Amino acid sequence: MDQNESSANRRRFLGQALAVSATVVLANQVLAQPQPKEPGKGPKPTPPGLADKPSKPAAPGNAGAAAPAAGAGPSHPSLEQPPLPYPQGALEPAISATTLSFHYGKHHKGYFEKTNTLVEGTPFKGKSLEEIVKGAAKGKQHQKLFNNAAQAWNHSFYWQSMKPKGGGAPSGELAQRIDKDFGSYEAFKTQFTQSAVDHFSNGWVWLVLDKGKLKIVDTHDADTPLVRGQKPLAVSDVWEHAYYLDYKNARKDYVTAYLDKLLNWDFVAQNLA
Repeated sequence: MDQNESSANRRRFLGQALAVSATVVLANQVLAQPQPKEPGKGPKPTPPGLADKPSKPAAPGNAGAAAPAAGAGPSHPSLEQPPLPYPQGALEPAISATTLSFHYGKHHKGYFEKTNTLVEGTPFKGKSLEEIVKGAAKGKQHQKLFNNAAQAWNHSFYWQSMKPKGGGAPSGELAQRIDKDFGSYEAFKTQFTQSAVDHFSNGWVWLVLDKGKLKIVDTHDADTPLVRGQKPLAVSDVWEHAYYLDYKNARKDYVTAYLDKLLNWDFVAQNLA
């Protein structure tokens, strides 16, 4: 084979190699292209009016709650802790905002939460707080429910028994009623204070209407005039958590401040009406 023929063979080989390489590259490019979908095989179009439709918002207070089971009856609303009738700092200096924040925000709130738990599965589910207190008091099987429900009710009544710049002697017909049933406002104040000081351990001191006459009574723990046939008019909480941060163990000083600066005589008159 001469030199000219050898050169021609090399040129043919190089040309064939380049042709094969080009074919491989072209084939890879074709395979890389997205394949057309067969008619009817693509995703179903979104029906008109449903594109980007927002999901239904949860009902207020139910965010994240599980949906009720099918066929379940209507649920009764839970008992709600009523708001304080004044700002937390409104009773200072007689009762500090710190005391109220713990007393209302922890203790009172806790009684409502426990009542809502304990009332489940009882005949009192869906009843008012007062109805629960009166009903649960009739049987020892509901003692825990009574304790928490009564404490929830007693505290709500206690907040209303006070107001900023309250206290002191009443006026008008209420003053006459105090004089008639206690002898004088000073006699009423002395008896109320002594009842609170002498009360052993935890409880409440109440001004009540009993068989047409104003009386001062004290109750232990969660006990309440509601279940004694007496009409409550005002109350002072003598559980230690009501005053210990402000007065330590000086209960008398706390009750004196309650009578001189906080007692809501308007609330008493309203309950008497």
